[in-house]
Amino acid sequence: MNRRQYLVAGTAAAVTAVAGCLGGNGSSDGYGPEPDDTPEERSIDTDAYETKSFGGIDVPLAPLEDVHYWYQRQEARIVDTRGRDQHDAVRITGSVLSSAPDGVSNDPVATWPEEDRIVTYCVCPHTLAGQRAATLIANDYENVYALDDGLQAWIEHQYPIEGTEASQSLASYDVRGVSDPQHAGEFVTVRTVDGDQSEVSAVEDDGSYELTLYFTDVDDGSLLEVETPGYTRELTLEEATSDVVTA
Repeated sequence: MNRRQYLVAGTAAAVTAVAGCLGGNGSSDGYGPEPDDTPEERSIDTDAYETKSFGGIDVPLAPLEDVHYWYQRQEARIVDTRGRDQHDAVRITGSVLSSAPDGVSNDPVATWPEEDRIVTYCVCPHTLAGQRAATLIANDYENVYALDDGLQAWIEHQYPIEGTEASQSLASYDVRGVSDPQHAGEFVTVRTVDGDQSEVSAVEDDGSYELTLYFTDVDDGSLLEVETPGYTRELTLEEATSDVVTA
């Protein structure tokens, strides 16, 4: 089985479970904690950001350095676009859950002013984040970005995280498969059958696809659903990661 480890170490502000869709401090505003030191104001040319299209909507991809700057100055609301189980395990401190593509029931983002700066994130590194950002942009939110580098880069830079497993070493699992090349650019989703965890990636020009799963509380026998544009398979984690997935 293709399994790797990445460390989520002791920079967590709190190692606690969340309730509902709120941030770890019980807030629904999506801001990080009050910083000890606020960075000096600097100019950021967001018009120069690379964009990626999701459902025909161009989403600007904000680099980690800029997102962390906004976070420290409490100038961006941070949105976790993964599933609830993943959010509960490890998340950016203060971020709220609003799963891709359309959010969750009683979604905290629905109460935010449309002009506020919002940054979405996931791990893949920005497919789920881009999908949720595209939906928000389509719903007239005016200042939305996806974190280009993803949650893993945030963790590796030892920026604030929290969650029930934020001080543990989490496993990652590689899934590789093949679909019809006619589906190039379309999405593949791998999700847990009995839980609320998923990752998304795109089909390459040659029909291949690859995903890294950052799932918690799974073992070799855990059932996964691999959904591609051309087929859907139900496999154990061991089966999905031990060979190339095909129809």
